[in-house]
Amino acid sequence: MHDLAPLTALGSSAPQSDTIGPVTITENPDMALVSVAARLGQDAACTTALARILGTSAPDVAQFVQGPTLAAFWSAPHCWMVTGPDDPQSDLSTRLKADLPHMASVTDQSGGWVRFDMQGDGLGALFERLCNLDMARMAQGGARRTVIDHLGCFVLCHGGGVTVYGPRSGARSLHDALITAARSVF
Repeated sequence: MHDLAPLTALGSSAPQSDTIGPVTITENPDMALVSVAARLGQDAACTTALARILGTSAPDVAQFVQGPTLAAFWSAPHCWMVTGPDDPQSDLSTRLKADLPHMASVTDQSGGWVRFDMQGDGLGALFERLCNLDMARMAQGGARRTVIDHLGCFVLCHGGGVTVYGPRSGARSLHDALITAARSVF
């Protein structure tokens, strides 16, 4: 029998956390990520059902919403990414498939993305060096797709700071870009 141990996207047994000046950048492997795409003719029904599941309205264009246990952000017309605790006992994608029968195509994206949570003062100056987002204009609850270090990423603004989702295959490059930008500012 194999003796396999799970690793984070950065290749460690525990999530990495770095503090540079007032900013902390933390790898967060404990959140599931599931795409939800409304099927043809099911846009309104899917949006209504998703709002019920989230416990708040479904996110509109370039928005991020946080419900009691789940969060979601808009990714394309009638498409959202839903995130919540990565608990094998309550598999998020299975739950969403059951709650959105025949309304949406639901796909688990957890293994394809890396998540970095960033907190602290000065995130606007840090993002000026990373990408073309004007963080000073991006309000809490904003979600944008952008390019960071040649990687397509989602950037979410929320009360606790900023979350960056990037491709898991580029986790090390994305992490290095975040660290380098933080060091150049602080």
